[in-house]
Formats: sequence, structure tokens, C-alpha cells
Amino acid sequence: MAGNKASSMETHATGSTLFGLMSSLLDAVDKPLLVSDRGGRVLFANLHAQDALSWKDDPDEARRNLFRDVLHVDSKGLFGQLEGGEQEVNLPVESAHGPARARIRWLPEPDWLVVFAEPAPVDVPINQDQMRQTVNDLLQEREITYRNLLAAYLRLQEVNRQKTVFLGSAAHELKTPLAVMKGYYDLLLSGSLGHLAEKQREILQESKQSCDRLVRLVSTFLNYTALESGKLVLQFQDNDIRDCLNDVVVRWNEAFQRANVHFETQFDEQLPVFKFDYPKIQQCITNLVDNALKHTPKGGRVLLGAKPHFWERRVTPAAPPKEERRSTRRPHPNSVLISVADTGVGISAEYHQEIFEDFVRVDPSSSGMGLGLAITKRLIQAHHGKIWVDSEPGRGSSFKFLLPTKVEAYGYA
Repeated sequence: MAGNKASSMETHATGSTLFGLMSSLLDAVDKPLLVSDRGGRVLFANLHAQDALSWKDDPDEARRNLFRDVLHVDSKGLFGQLEGGEQEVNLPVESAHGPARARIRWLPEPDWLVVFAEPAPVDVPINQDQMRQTVNDLLQEREITYRNLLAAYLRLQEVNRQKTVFLGSAAHELKTPLAVMKGYYDLLLSGSLGHLAEKQREILQESKQSCDRLVRLVSTFLNYTALESGKLVLQFQDNDIRDCLNDVVVRWNEAFQRANVHFETQFDEQLPVFKFDYPKIQQCITNLVDNALKHTPKGGRVLLGAKPHFWERRVTPAAPPKEERRSTRRPHPNSVLISVADTGVGISAEYHQEIFEDFVRVDPSSSGMGLGLAITKRLIQAHHGKIWVDSEPGRGSSFKFLLPTKVEAYGYA
């Protein structure tokens, strides 16, 4: 009996010591702090809370209730918010120092409420005249900025127009003399003007190649200026895409042989006849083949392919519902997929979109003006098709474009 009594006294002394220590720690908090049980009985109030609530030396402090005397709210509604997932509930309260805000948190394990009190946010009175003046100032600044941007945009448009006019004029001036020079080269190389020694033929052949490059460059400038000025007119007629591809192959076979690059073709037997602008599509294929040859090393391979393709366009005029479209979709192709694949150095993924912009060259050391792919993209889009590239560094590149074969559906039959 004596032992049990001594043990109980030691436990009580230890609890009193811990409570005193906790009280001292919570009194050190620089904000009013209250702790209550689920019923609202105040278990502890630090010195700041006692001062704010005028509870110091109050004999009724032990009978105070958090919900009734401090928060003035129903406990069920408050616990409904806290148990519903809210981390903290804020409520207005009155203190000896004026309006305050109570921040209430729930400790589920002991089922206690912890309440911090802090001064309520002060609403700054709005000066209507000052606010109106500020809004007017902002509107004026925006108007000035808009006018400056518009003026800069118009200046850039004028510079771009002058550039286009200059390129067009220069290309037209060069077109005729280059055509004459090319004709003379062909005439000399044919032997019509006399026999040529082997060395003379080699020199003339190299000169003709340079002339051909200039002719292609001039043609590129003319097409670019026509696209920029909106004067390009496409001539849609029934054409055989196989003939278009074969013309490119015949024209470029010799260049591939000189470069020691294998030029292969893979054309599907079911390629259709459909409406497209023959010279413009031929130019697109030529641009891709030319680029492939430039960036493929000796002993490499370039593959020109074409096959029918079913292109499921996401946006179509008067598209039927998805379920109906699935049930009535025909398996036959509605477009032609043309590809030019090479075994060259490849293109990093970050350039896959950029290379189709004007005057962009991934390799600054390569020849050309960076307009070939930009023009190709615009011509393909003018046919309501699309173009893209699949490539990785060190694994070559594959440029592909789609041409719809049902052009009537897009209003340019």
C-alpha cells in the first residue's frame, strides 16, 4: 500500500512537471493560442490568449467554452468542415485589442482543437478617383505600346516587301542570260559545234553543273517571291504521279552517279491518276532529292518511294459522327504518300519544325539559301497536303509528304 501510494505521488509530480514545461513553452508563442477538447472545454490558454480575452485572474476561466464564449459557432458545423478535409478554418473573433481572426486546426489523434489568433486583415479604403486615374494611365500606356508595335510591324512588313521585290527583280534579270548560257552548254556538249577533247568536255560539264545550280536558285527565288506576294496560281489537272516521279529520276540519275550515291526507287503499282499541279509537285520532289544528295556521303543510299495511303483527316467538311464514320469508312486510300529517305548525317529533333521555315539551314556550311524546304512546305499545303521529317543524328533522314487524291472535297477541282 505504501509503495503504491509513493508511485502515484511520483507520477503526479512528473505529470505536473511536464504540464509546467509545456505551459512555459506555449507561453513563449508570440500569438494567442488556445487548446480545447471536442466538447469545447478549454484545456490550455497561453498568456497572450488570456490577455486578448481578458481571462487573467478570472475565477470562471476553467468553465470557459471555446464554441460558446470565443468562436460563437456551432461545434457540429465546424467539425464538419475539418473532418471533411479542410486543413484550417478561419473565423472572425473579438479580442481586447480589437477585431481578430481565429485560425482553427484539428488534431485527430488526441481529438483536440488548436486555435491561433491574429489581427484581422485591414481593408484599405479604395480611393475611386485614384483608382480611375491609375486605370486611365494603364490604358494610355497600353495604347502607346500598341501603336509602337503596330508601327514596328508595318516597318518590318515594308522591309519584307522590298526584299521580296528585290529578289523577284534580280531573279527575272538573271533568268534570261542563264537560259542562254545553259542552251550553249547543251549545244557544245552535244558535239554540234565540233569535236571536243576529253579535258574540254570535263570543263564544260562542270560549268554546266554550276549553271544548272544557278538556274535552280533563280527558280527558287521566283517561286518564293510568287508565294510571298500571293501571286502563285496552281494549275490542277489530271496527272500521273508516276510520270512525275520518273521525270525526276531521269533528271537526277547522272548527278547521283557522279556523287557515287545509290539512287533507288520504290513505286507502288496502284498509284492513281489525280488532280495536282505537275510542275510544282515535281519541284517539291526535286528539292527533297537535291537535299538528300547533298547530305549523303559517297557510297550512301537515297530511296525515293511512293504508295497509296489512307489519310484520316481530323477536320473534314461536314464530318459524320464518329460511330457512323467507323461503320461506313472505306478501306481504299484517299491520298498518295511520297517519301525521300537517305543514309546521311540526320537531323536533331529540335530542328524538325524549324527546317521548314524561311532561310533556315541546319548546316551553315551547306550550299543553298535555306528556302527549298520552306517553298516545298508551302506548295504541299497549297495542295491541302502535309509534310514532315523523321530523322535522328547518325541514322539519316526520311522526308514524307501526303497529297490528297480527292481534291473536289476541298474546293479546287
